[in-house]
Amino acid sequence: MTTEAEAAPAPTPRTIWARRITDGLEPKNVIIALLPVLGGLRYGWPGIGWAAFAVLFAAVVPTLFIRRGMRRGTVADRHVGHRQHRLTVLPLIMGSVLLSFAVMIGLDAPADLTALVLAMFASLVPILVITAWWKVSVHTAVATGAVVCLAIALGPLWLLLGPLVPAIGWSRVVLRDHTTAQTIVGAVVGALTAGLTFWAAR
Repeated sequence: MTTEAEAAPAPTPRTIWARRITDGLEPKNVIIALLPVLGGLRYGWPGIGWAAFAVLFAAVVPTLFIRRGMRRGTVADRHVGHRQHRLTVLPLIMGSVLLSFAVMIGLDAPADLTALVLAMFASLVPILVITAWWKVSVHTAVATGAVVCLAIALGPLWLLLGPLVPAIGWSRVVLRDHTTAQTIVGAVVGALTAGLTFWAAR
């Protein structure tokens, strides 16, 4: 059984590819891609502008939180691999996302972008609760939520991005950052929470 304290596997072609997938499709990067795509395709340049604002609070500020924690020694790595550390980082991220949502509501930002930011916040609530006792995968939660929200907003063809989710889950398991069950539960939580919230709020 995989544990948080287990050492990282020795580099092999398999683990090298797993690391590339884990780092390349980490939640920050998915969010940075998701928001401008949805904003630009739905609302044009104004949508991209609002997407950039949302990215600041949903991706850039959380990354700064994590880097500050790494410098202070309170966070071990960029993916916040220790479950207890996540219990400190996740509320800070949630506060940042909630702040951007409040500003976007107050300034009458485009509906789908506002709904997407709310969906991001909503998906973090069960993730935080589960993380109190089990290290559910944020990688697969964010990726699945992104695919589902894009399909709702832009059409079912965006579900073709779905195979990226098991690839991400595979990478997390290969790197011993999660068990298979943790990646599956993350994907289900992301799809249901983000998808239902986005659908209801848009």
